[in-house]
Amino acid sequence: MIDRRQFLKSTLAASAGVIVADMVKESAYAANMSSISDKLIIAHRGASGYLPEHSLEAKAMAYAQGANYLEQDVVLTRDAKAVVLHDITLDAVTDVADKYPGRQRPDGKHYVVDFDFSELESLSMHERIDLRTGEARYPDRFPKEHKPFRIHTLEQEISFVQGLNRSTGRDVGIYPEIKDPVFHHSNGMDISRAVIDVLHEYGYRTQNDRAYLQCFDATTLKEIHTKRSTDLRLVQLIGENSWWPNSRTDYDFLKTSEGLNTVALYAAGVGPWYRQIYLGIDGNNKFEFSNLVRDAHQAGLEVHPYTLRADRFPEEFEEFEQLLAALLVDQNVDGVFTDHIDRVRQFLDMQI
Repeated sequence: MIDRRQFLKSTLAASAGVIVADMVKESAYAANMSSISDKLIIAHRGASGYLPEHSLEAKAMAYAQGANYLEQDVVLTRDAKAVVLHDITLDAVTDVADKYPGRQRPDGKHYVVDFDFSELESLSMHERIDLRTGEARYPDRFPKEHKPFRIHTLEQEISFVQGLNRSTGRDVGIYPEIKDPVFHHSNGMDISRAVIDVLHEYGYRTQNDRAYLQCFDATTLKEIHTKRSTDLRLVQLIGENSWWPNSRTDYDFLKTSEGLNTVALYAAGVGPWYRQIYLGIDGNNKFEFSNLVRDAHQAGLEVHPYTLRADRFPEEFEEFEQLLAALLVDQNVDGVFTDHIDRVRQFLDMQI
């Protein structure tokens, strides 16, 4: 562990472009420090710190800000179109209740699988709101009243990214997530097959291709590894058991050394919540970290924690860059999901 005062001092220096030698020496990963230039910046739903999540506009901004990978959460429509949305419902990010009154389920929510894609195309997307209050989840971001944004398919986004790669000469990758496969199966849909088919159609088939495929459901990833005709790099997302009490994945087990070794049998990496790595301040006023990154690396897994936000991070860090130093430098994670690609890019560039 690193003393809190010394850690803050050293990370402030790091954000100015100098990594303090004492900090590096004290790091548990100093002997195995990967190159800063190899760290991946994964655009969490695009540049969602600046534009509404999963809009093509947010993806374009993330691309321009220097992301290495763009994330696509994928759900299916009634006519089996793979669309890029985080939720299996539409209410928090669209005007569906106004456009299609009476189409909600008994729980009051409008589900993507109850609409054809042609219907979704008529919706306006906006900044995510809290359904309890109707207010923006992040009030200082893009105004929720402004909504010139539209839902698009996974195919449309991949075509967009590949077009930008051609015109810019860059090679930005994609990072799709299979959303709630159990729910889709209960509605008669094989979302894994649908997503993989699109990826194969656009040339993403092997571990050498610029794509990761992620999911919270371990059973789904194991099935993809053993039964599906793909050799894509798989990433096991790690949540908390308390988030989904009825989940068929035991996240407490996955966070253990034994669990991570099990993950390595079917996946190339893990995507933990960053608070599963950084645990807070202990009784001796020191920053405390779990062994998750060390154990994952020992199992041969990449580690890509989520989600780092410059406008919302633990209060014990005085600067966003201190959190970046804690994870990217001290803990030596291989990449991060972030809403603020520009801030992470600037931090990494200053370390080279």
